[in-house]
Amino acid sequence: MMRYAHIYSLLLMSVLCTSCRGQNKTELPKADAGFENKALTTTQGPKTITRNIIQDKKSNIWIAAFDGIFRYDGKSFTHITSKVSSARFFSILEDRKGNLWFGSIGSGVFYYDGKSFQNFTTRDGLLNNDVGSIYEDKKGNIWFGVFGGASRYDGTSFRNYIINGDAMNEDRTGKTFTNRPPYEVNSIIEDKTGRFWFGTRGNTFVYDGKTFTVFSHENTPFKNVRKIIEDKKGNIWLGGNDGLWNYDGSKFTNFTQKFVGHIYEDKKDNIWISSESFNDLSRLLFGYGANTASWALSRYDGKSLSNKKPVVTQIKSNEIMIFGILEAYDGSIWFGTMNGVYRYDGKTISDFKGEEVRE
Repeated sequence: MMRYAHIYSLLLMSVLCTSCRGQNKTELPKADAGFENKALTTTQGPKTITRNIIQDKKSNIWIAAFDGIFRYDGKSFTHITSKVSSARFFSILEDRKGNLWFGSIGSGVFYYDGKSFQNFTTRDGLLNNDVGSIYEDKKGNIWFGVFGGASRYDGTSFRNYIINGDAMNEDRTGKTFTNRPPYEVNSIIEDKTGRFWFGTRGNTFVYDGKTFTVFSHENTPFKNVRKIIEDKKGNIWLGGNDGLWNYDGSKFTNFTQKFVGHIYEDKKDNIWISSESFNDLSRLLFGYGANTASWALSRYDGKSLSNKKPVVTQIKSNEIMIFGILEAYDGSIWFGTMNGVYRYDGKTISDFKGEEVRE
């Protein structure tokens, strides 16, 4: 179960540790408005680790990276947080009202209504200030996956759920973690039946509103799950240490045993993943040892998913890591890497560094 996981974990933890900040609430500019006018506009996107990408209702692309939050309007990038915070950003969400939520490493979460920012940390009841994932449920509650568990925000206060070894339970004592406990929550979804799924570095949990149950296959829990999605048919996909899995409510299907970091379903029902890719070229390029992988962006053809050997196409390879994936409204695929963001239009991969990269 733990094959290759130590490689990913060591690199991830080294990245996180080098970007930690104090746990105190970040001081924001005194003015409530005008941040847009002060933000930096550039033709280039983020230059460092890019973790998550979304597209808002107005078609703008929003990018969470370790050098800030960037907005792309189709022509140029605006560094939204350049005058607000030097935090490393990890997660991002647009809620149903059009407000943005930015999760950081060490500085909690930032709420942005398009004019002003509000910063939430452990002082406000957030369980931990390292926010790796953000999700909005059907009732409009905002969930934050953090180190040590998850927080649910109803617009007024936080309700926290703590991982304690192999179990996860609601905490009613008001406990928060100013340090970094183990078992962070990497992914949160609410499925069509109303159950919540939590992918963590430890066990994977399913929550029915009362009880947390460990999700397992053949009595073996899914551990170190990095991403969970529900596809249009209601199937659950899990990606992480055990590879890529599909669960249709009764049957489990394994598509790859390579470590999977992200999963995305596009409009044509294709499944996109970022995963480890072992080959001699990666070792030649990066100088890694025999058991070390580069990463690849791959697409599973949606029409062939039920076949014994589904059609899979590798789009980008030989990256140190590949993170969040997005299909934009125009059909292009965006994905994050260790050194910025890329866009794939079906033929060409652009890196927004002044030149095009062709595969």
